[in-house]
Amino acid sequence: MKRLAALLVVPTLLLSACGEDTQPSAGETPTAGETSGSPEESPEESPSASASESVEAPRSGPPEVLGTVARGLEAPWGIAFLPDGSALVTERDTERVFQVGDGEVRQVGTIGQAAPGGEAGLLGLAVSPSFEDDARVFFYLTTDTDNRVLRGTFRDGEVGGLEPILTGIPKNTYHDGGQLAFGPEDEQLYVATGDAGDPDLAQDRESLAGKVLRVDQDGEPSRGNPGGSPVWSYGHRNVQGLAFDDRGRLWASEFGQDTFDELNLIVRGGNYGWPLAEGRGGPEGTIDPEVQWATDDASPSGLAFAGGRLWMAALRGERLWRIGVDADGATDDRAFLEGEHGRLRLAAAAPDGNLWVATSNRDGRGEPADDDDRILLLRP
Repeated sequence: MKRLAALLVVPTLLLSACGEDTQPSAGETPTAGETSGSPEESPEESPSASASESVEAPRSGPPEVLGTVARGLEAPWGIAFLPDGSALVTERDTERVFQVGDGEVRQVGTIGQAAPGGEAGLLGLAVSPSFEDDARVFFYLTTDTDNRVLRGTFRDGEVGGLEPILTGIPKNTYHDGGQLAFGPEDEQLYVATGDAGDPDLAQDRESLAGKVLRVDQDGEPSRGNPGGSPVWSYGHRNVQGLAFDDRGRLWASEFGQDTFDELNLIVRGGNYGWPLAEGRGGPEGTIDPEVQWATDDASPSGLAFAGGRLWMAALRGERLWRIGVDADGATDDRAFLEGEHGRLRLAAAAPDGNLWVATSNRDGRGEPADDDDRILLLRP
């Protein structure tokens, strides 16, 4: 964690010359940003993000923006933290992968198999729970023929050894899902997919579209899956956020169509209703969302659990939603940063207990500022 600590306490003046007033063009390397102060506790003293350990009571008051971790990115889509406290970051449209940390932003790979277009391209990523032994990293991307998961390695500062482990997920220029997350208890890989523009696929349990999948690191269905298939839950329109809470429960943020976006608590074999229902009130046998929002207020993407709460980034809503949870489910929700930073794509829980929140103003639908896209550092 010492490298990340160094990033947090670097004085502003040392970083202010890193292209702050210029917007990098496509292919230009993004830069590190400034931070305003450091956490009250060092990363070594902060509570662990592990779901198997207790989490301190939620902090009162709104989240505090401490500064900017990186700027000049182009539609960042995935963030996954490494054991040293730095993070790997993907860009949807450029196929590039960066390592962000220690006050630097450095390109470490290009995933040439990706075929960007619309909402498709290089999307989410995850780091193996046993990374220190196997150096494995996993990427979700759209190719010319499908959506798929690649397994590779990150060694000596480079992404390499990429091979497909899960293929044949239906693709489109929209509704491709794309998030990856490892379960903190079972260490299985959870994969969020979209309906690829064909709503009926979400109810078809033979299809991988409109699902949350659960597989092992070879892409095989995990032991205990319903029917021995990769499908863990179904009836999803377009899930782009996955997060586990401190009780080991899986939550998913999901785009609605015209009326309601959703936050769902995912259970084994659950049917979440799409296209039979949008929001609450689905037919018998379907599971209602824990929280629903008007689509103008959300369009939810990245989801994280930090500080005892869920945090959900909203694109069209241009805000960060905070959702309380307890043993019974979601308890309340409140919006922050409304309209302050434009479209928000990602929320990721850092090992030191803080949040990294990424903007998405250069994805073709936003109004980018000179230093967009950025990764903001927040104390939850």
